[in-house]
Amino acid sequence: MATRVALIAVIIEDLASIEAFNAIVHDHRKIVIGRMGIPYKARSINIVSIAVDGTTAAINALSGKLGRLPGVTVKTAYATLPEVP
Repeated sequence: MATRVALIAVIIEDLASIEAFNAIVHDHRKIVIGRMGIPYKARSINIVSIAVDGTTAAINALSGKLGRLPGVTVKTAYATLPEVP
């Protein structure tokens, strides 16, 4: 199955969603290349980037689940590299 590389950008404003956020990312760990989180204490938010390599459906499932969490904003950017079979 063809896979794509993407970056999922996340801003967590409701800190009560962090546990559910981590559980969802853990459940999709097979497509996660790496992640970086920055706690921005001055604004009481967390900024997270997640690099992924997976099918479009798997990436959309992960970003969709994260985006449904309260106080969580998600945007996904796909690489323009050709899909790898």
